[in-house]
Amino acid sequence: MLRFCTAGESHGEALIAVISGVPAGIVVDQEFVNHELWRRQQGYGRGGRMRIERDTAHFISGVRHGKTIGSPISLRIENRDWKNWEEVLPVGAGDPAKHKRVASPRPGHADLAGALKYNLPEARYVLERASARESTARVAVGAVAKLLLKSIDVEVLSHVIAVGKANYDGIPDWKRMQALAHKEEVFLGCVDADAEQRMKAEVDQALRTGDSVGGIFEVVGHHVPPGLGTYANWDERLDAQLAAAVMSLQAVKAVEIGRGVTAAVSFGSQVHDAIGYAGEENGDDRFTRFTRARNNAGGIEGGISNGEDVVVRGYLKPISTLRRPLESVDFATREPVKAAYERSDVCVVPAAGVAAEAMVALTLARVALEKFGGDSAVELERNYKSYCKQIAEY
Repeated sequence: MLRFCTAGESHGEALIAVISGVPAGIVVDQEFVNHELWRRQQGYGRGGRMRIERDTAHFISGVRHGKTIGSPISLRIENRDWKNWEEVLPVGAGDPAKHKRVASPRPGHADLAGALKYNLPEARYVLERASARESTARVAVGAVAKLLLKSIDVEVLSHVIAVGKANYDGIPDWKRMQALAHKEEVFLGCVDADAEQRMKAEVDQALRTGDSVGGIFEVVGHHVPPGLGTYANWDERLDAQLAAAVMSLQAVKAVEIGRGVTAAVSFGSQVHDAIGYAGEENGDDRFTRFTRARNNAGGIEGGISNGEDVVVRGYLKPISTLRRPLESVDFATREPVKAAYERSDVCVVPAAGVAAEAMVALTLARVALEKFGGDSAVELERNYKSYCKQIAEY
């Protein structure tokens, strides 16, 4: 079974990730993994921390001579900011006078709930682990999952469809999304230039007023075969697994599969995807000769992938740390004060989209391995091709 875990704190020495269940023989392109980490660091509205870090993954185990060997893969991502915090957050007792307290909880953050749960006198240690810095490690293992999916011709990418009140309501083609993933300049992750300028204006307004702004990202799993997931058990439904995976990301407050929100306020005739049959002339890039006029279902029906692109949207709340803090209460005195301020971003929607790509890729890779099996890349690809032949002949 494919599974992973992460460890590390926002201002700790490093982030650690372990992923197990990856078949042997998957080519690990370290340049690709590091480019994924670079993508997560980009985006209009990012803060000063991203000017310090140069995230790269150092593989410790599970990869030799450029390929996976079937054993757990572990990797380390250095926090360059650690040198500024080594005396503040030492592993040993250290000097208590150098500790930097988070004296008042930030509304919208895990500060207060975490301090109550773990019986902590203030929120420093809550902040350190609850921070979205943790998603860096997820992007690294998600890149490994993407390389695994590549062996069965599945790709996962994202784009931004809304920042604040500015939105893009078009349907991007796959080539535009691929071009977006290879851009080398800071941007907002939208495939439409005009919409992106409107989104930048939303970020600029938040910056001027000491506020923060959220938005919506869309993750697309391209060329996902039909038959992943099942309706047989509630916790094996693909849409449920994807929703949980994306919801687990920091600041995500809602998840949508396909056009689920629109479907809730529409008649069935307006949203269900009519089925057709194309016959022998159907394109080679499809699994079956059955066709859909639309993809409002987001590639999943009854908890099972149906051969269309899998589409997942994440709704991201604004960052909880504000330069003009909201009202709060001092942990020690219980007196009214302003919420604590830590160096932060104004907008992280593009970065959240990249992190969500990782979670979607990890989910699709896991259910693909459950469907096709295989302890090696050769076995996985053979089983996949045999299944595709079966589907094509249905």
